[in-house]
Amino acid sequence: MLLPTSLGVGALQGSLQGSLLGELAAFGLAIGFSPLHIGLLLLVLLGPNPLRRGGLFVACWLITGGLIVTALLTVGHGLVLTMERGSSHRTGLDLLAAGGLLAIAMQELFKREEEGEQPGWTRRLDQFCALPLPVLLAVSTGLQLAAPDDLFLFAKAAGSLLAASLNRGQELLATGIFVLATGLLLLLPLGALLLLGRGRVLPLLEATKQWLFRQGDLLLGLLSLALAIYLGWQGIQGLRLS
Repeated sequence: MLLPTSLGVGALQGSLQGSLLGELAAFGLAIGFSPLHIGLLLLVLLGPNPLRRGGLFVACWLITGGLIVTALLTVGHGLVLTMERGSSHRTGLDLLAAGGLLAIAMQELFKREEEGEQPGWTRRLDQFCALPLPVLLAVSTGLQLAAPDDLFLFAKAAGSLLAASLNRGQELLATGIFVLATGLLLLLPLGALLLLGRGRVLPLLEATKQWLFRQGDLLLGLLSLALAIYLGWQGIQGLRLS
């Protein structure tokens, strides 16, 4: 039963460069570092029925991410977009994403300095968490779709997959790896709760929540700044090659 999976992973590794896998993992982790969603999940895990509600929350996140990438890949294949390094599509996406992420980084970093307190979004999480589960999942999906930095990174990941010219099976496997990377920071606390039990994990979840509320904006700003620099450099390289 393991042979097809092993062959699929081996074929993927043979077809993809390590740099591409690293890009997908980095973009996925950057998307996954959403203080709003991580904070909301921590509140869900600290509340009633944590495994059921938290499991559905994380599953909804992963499904939404998979659908976004699939939709972008479908559009990209349909439009026959050229995504090799130096092409106008890829260079334009790199520069656009760099500009958007730079704007978000400056907003988060300067907002942190001006307020000097917990960000305003933390005060809304309790209201979100108290919503009925179907409404909570709908709100989470809407926030995931509306985040401009996440959409830029989803588009970059889809562009990287298009540029790799994979067959359908390899593309699906690579998409699955990317989507798992986006949910890694959500799967960790859920897995810890499942394996260690609520009593042992509860203090750690509470401490993590408090730390995230204090440092989330700063870390998000620094992460966005680092990605903006990287994508800006890629865009400049693309301009030189075009």
